[in-house]
Amino acid sequence: MKSKFLIINKIVLSFAVLALVGCTNLDEKVIDEVLGSETGDPEGALAAAYSQLGEGTFVDHGSVFALQEYSTDEAILPTRGSDWGDGGKWRAMHEFTWDSNSDVVKTTWNQLNFGITRSLNAIASIEKSNINNKALFLAEAKGLLAYYTYTTIDLFGQAPYRDPSNINAPIQIRKAETTIDDLIKEVEGLIPNLADIKTQNTHAGRFTKQAAYAFLADMYLNRAVLKNKTASDFNFLEQAVNGGGTDMDKVIEYSNLLINNPNFNLESNYFHNFDINNDTSKEMIFTIVQKKIASSDKGSDNDLAYMSMERIQKPSPDNRGTNANCVTPEFYYSWNGNHDDPRFQRTYQYEDGTWFRNDGTDVSVPSTSKVEGTGKPWFHFNRGLQVGQQYGPKILANGNFDMTADGRIKVYKLFTEKNTTLAADFTPELNFDNPSEAVFTQAQINRGVRNFKFEFDPGYGNNGTSGMDVPLYRLGTIYMMRAEAYFRSGNVSAALTDVNKLRTSRTNDALKGNAPGVALASLDANALFRESGFELYWEMYRRKAMIRFKKFDLPGTAKPASQPYRRIFPIPQATLDASKDFSQNPGY
Repeated sequence: MKSKFLIINKIVLSFAVLALVGCTNLDEKVIDEVLGSETGDPEGALAAAYSQLGEGTFVDHGSVFALQEYSTDEAILPTRGSDWGDGGKWRAMHEFTWDSNSDVVKTTWNQLNFGITRSLNAIASIEKSNINNKALFLAEAKGLLAYYTYTTIDLFGQAPYRDPSNINAPIQIRKAETTIDDLIKEVEGLIPNLADIKTQNTHAGRFTKQAAYAFLADMYLNRAVLKNKTASDFNFLEQAVNGGGTDMDKVIEYSNLLINNPNFNLESNYFHNFDINNDTSKEMIFTIVQKKIASSDKGSDNDLAYMSMERIQKPSPDNRGTNANCVTPEFYYSWNGNHDDPRFQRTYQYEDGTWFRNDGTDVSVPSTSKVEGTGKPWFHFNRGLQVGQQYGPKILANGNFDMTADGRIKVYKLFTEKNTTLAADFTPELNFDNPSEAVFTQAQINRGVRNFKFEFDPGYGNNGTSGMDVPLYRLGTIYMMRAEAYFRSGNVSAALTDVNKLRTSRTNDALKGNAPGVALASLDANALFRESGFELYWEMYRRKAMIRFKKFDLPGTAKPASQPYRRIFPIPQATLDASKDFSQNPGY
């Protein structure tokens, strides 16, 4: 019989499991009253630790994604007319006006702390048990603790910890500059007890040896930054923690273990990595499994697709987007000369051969594609960066798509839902009336190129749950990290080879003759930075890359030049008020 944990995790943590560890509001409870609370069910406790990767933390646009992407040149969520004002909390992330009372900062801190708490609970519960696979489950729990801690020290410079074996142990504050080395040692020490992916009933949603290799490559790539994030320069060639070569040598070493593993291969269709059925992608190393068992499962989220889509863009009669975030002009124009790159856009083709070109030539598309659970017609929008006038279906008064006499979905020129005379024409330029404030009038709400990289799941409401697994590490990430490690080690030719492997392994849709991407002839630091954006945009990678490449402090759209202290977010004031263990980060 399979372990209860294996069953729970495979179907993504049923909502019954989520009750095993109660959500505690860190604004009301002192942190050290939360850390150390236990659950008597070790497998349920581990399932709850995995669950917190979802539950908004890494899947909702307003948590880790907001801090890692809205603070960069890739993504922005402006105020659009009467929508998305919310006290300015979203645009503050791009205007660099956040402070210790910022709701987005506080939410992210709390959710990551829940992850740390649940991981500590799992460790304590497993250590006291005699369950089967005890060593494996304990290693996974410790791996999750390290991942939550790493993300927390990356964003906030410090993270809480308590000895899980002693409920009365004092709280400890782990600082980034010292903790990064400890985390590397801890994760390296877990490897013997972790399973290889696809053995012992594991998959990409579990913390396997391969997840550990990817995580270690990430930590080594960013180790120099974590040791002194506000420095004017970083020593990427420092001796590695174990003394075996440099940090970049270790990035290459751990990347090799994944790139040379036959379980992983680059997908020729780049966007398959972000499809609803991306669990079949051969790139997935460590993911947040979002496959649903019930529409009320709160562990998954459709935000990565829902947030960019205009309200008038309807994948089914029951769904719409929300007309919120977009890419910045800086990021869009970085693709100049690369619009034929297969990662830029992909056109959808229906089973009967009909293409949705989204250029005004479409009259109708088949209605044979149906939404699971409702049987209603599913209109498939194109993927990637969407610019210009948009087209799609129209909803009739009866709540259904307007159809042709022979049962096809009619395609119309679209106008914004809240200003029905304003064409849904997405422009690269944002052109705020006040350049320092990301605020649009109602007449300007359609501005900004939208990102349809992630497939919209129409089966469970608008911004509800999604069946798409959110990749934390995939093979494309690893190639990009190894390319940067080669480059920083002075091996530019090897870096160029890796970049070109990513470019040429991806192919366009059949409308473009399935043409592969074009190789680069040379590579410098700016080109490498652009390539990291092409491969990893909106995957919660950009902020770290911008800091490493010395781009984060530069001015941009609605963003002034900023001071180095902004590379770290403040500890929420509510936490400082509740606990004397933390001290505020410099500058705040």
